[in-house]
Amino acid sequence: MHHTGPSFVILEQVDSTNNYAMGKVHAGMAKHGDAWYSGNQTQGKGQRGKAWVTGQGYNIALSVVLNPKQLNIIHPFQLSAVVALAFFDFFVSYAGDETHIKWPNDIYWRDRKAGGVLIENKFSGKDWNWSVTGIGINVNQPRFDEGLTNAVSLLQITGKVFDTTALARELHQLVLKRCEELLTKSYELLLEEYNQHLYKKQQSVRLKKDNMVFKTLIKGVSPQGQLLTLDAIEKSFEFGEVEWVI
Repeated sequence: MHHTGPSFVILEQVDSTNNYAMGKVHAGMAKHGDAWYSGNQTQGKGQRGKAWVTGQGYNIALSVVLNPKQLNIIHPFQLSAVVALAFFDFFVSYAGDETHIKWPNDIYWRDRKAGGVLIENKFSGKDWNWSVTGIGINVNQPRFDEGLTNAVSLLQITGKVFDTTALARELHQLVLKRCEELLTKSYELLLEEYNQHLYKKQQSVRLKKDNMVFKTLIKGVSPQGQLLTLDAIEKSFEFGEVEWVI
């Protein structure tokens, strides 16, 4: 059989690139590294069920199918961290050095959200077979709804209009490159890099757990993906356990 590299498929319009890619996984029609891209996503999903709609071709929705076994991944956060690094590599090259990774894997420019990552996994029993990694990026959006007070696009940062398809191809390659690093570099080194770019690192922030808001210092993120903080005592939090209070 002729083996080809990962494919990059352009979808004119789609409810969600992650749903589409997961459909291909379930149908046995996806291979490691394949990507689906759309500039027009009608029912995109963000973290914790929030909607993320691209519309009008302003923005990028890219989903990459990855096989954790091929990358020797043991803990899900390893994948999360390298995808966040790929997204960071991409964004910092256009937006400059005020770009950060906000735990667990949003990209922030200054104090504004430029995009995020949603990873959905397919298990067979205990076997983790596939990951569909969705990346959403605000690219050419000139303005945002009043409700989205902290969103920002590359156009707003740079004043330039971009070719979203070309950017999505570039991002796809960076994701593949960073994933390969899981096989060639130690995870400790990759995590160190992730922590170097961490939003609000060594700064005091307000977090909310249940109904309690507290001030704490962001120390970093653990190998398992917990947020490490320091106030009177050191603490660690799982994703979803605390919210940022801006």
